[in-house]
Amino acid sequence: MRLLEFQAKRILKDHGIAVPKSVLVTDPGDLKGITFPTVLKAQVPVGGRGKAGAVRVVNQAFEAQAVVRELFACNVKGYPVAAVLAEELVKAEREVYFAYLIDKQINLPLVMASSSGGVDIEEAAKKIPSEIIKRYVDPVLGIQGYTVRSLAKALRIDDLGSFWSLIQTMAAIFHEIDATLVEINPLAITSHGLVALDAKVILDDKAAYRHEELFEALRLEQKGLDKRKKTRSEELAEEMGITYVPLDGDIGMIADGAGTGMLTLDLIHEYGGRAANFCEMGGLSNAETMEKAIEVIVANPRVKILFIGLIGGMTRMDEMADGIVQYIKKANRDVPMVIRMCGTKADVGKMRLKEVGIETFEDLSAAVRTAVKLANEL
Repeated sequence: MRLLEFQAKRILKDHGIAVPKSVLVTDPGDLKGITFPTVLKAQVPVGGRGKAGAVRVVNQAFEAQAVVRELFACNVKGYPVAAVLAEELVKAEREVYFAYLIDKQINLPLVMASSSGGVDIEEAAKKIPSEIIKRYVDPVLGIQGYTVRSLAKALRIDDLGSFWSLIQTMAAIFHEIDATLVEINPLAITSHGLVALDAKVILDDKAAYRHEELFEALRLEQKGLDKRKKTRSEELAEEMGITYVPLDGDIGMIADGAGTGMLTLDLIHEYGGRAANFCEMGGLSNAETMEKAIEVIVANPRVKILFIGLIGGMTRMDEMADGIVQYIKKANRDVPMVIRMCGTKADVGKMRLKEVGIETFEDLSAAVRTAVKLANEL
């Protein structure tokens, strides 16, 4: 779950990181509490707001009224604006980039920084990779003093104590709430210390069960500010915590991992079909997750065929079969299923599915071909 800027900054502030004074505007007619000059920022869960004209500096009240109404009327990369953060203008001597994240390639915490703050870090990494500083963090020992000193030197930050405190706090936030990214961009170096001018926090949805109260509060807050019209499948996926991306086809797809899911999408396209969605259950799933995922997919009325691709490595196929059977027994909508199943306890899973009249495939290509053929015939 990607947090909105005001949510991310609230978490940073609660842990002692300095952020600018701000007011969240949810009614374009109510600008009470705003001081000038101020920065007006559209609150949408995407980057590139500055380039899209959704971050504006204003100096007077009459100007703010016009700009706020303009922001509320705009759409930023598909997201209608339902809230604007009005933030004090901070005078910075310099701006840098700083983030604490997980390197998914090797599953280690990583500190990433750049002396150029406020830039698109991905673009900067492509154009001038030498400007991106990376330091891996030992998951047992944590970040070490020599790492902090080398980063401070590279970023030309003189106040080593404040910088060390900032890094330790970001690491604590990262681990405490199961984040996959805690980013400050830009981090302002001011005469009063280090200030987070913008922040991005992404939480690991798979850890929601450890922070039910926090995750639910953040989701409800975002839901109240989301003016997009969502499909029933999107609403269900959000409620159930299922990874779901809607597409424009008619073949529903569920995979037990992202890699299998991406390969399946490619094969559906290659064999002349069109996927209705991308849905993966994250590798570690159970019968309940499978049942929920099916409910999400078949809630889309365009889905003619449901393709389920399973390659039981960490996932047990008997449990996946139980979830499918549970859904079939109480299904509100009868959608034909094509299932590819292999791996851990696949023999048991296949037997349980056969008992309810479902034959399974072991070969992924053959299974996808069958699903595409059936979809084209219906």
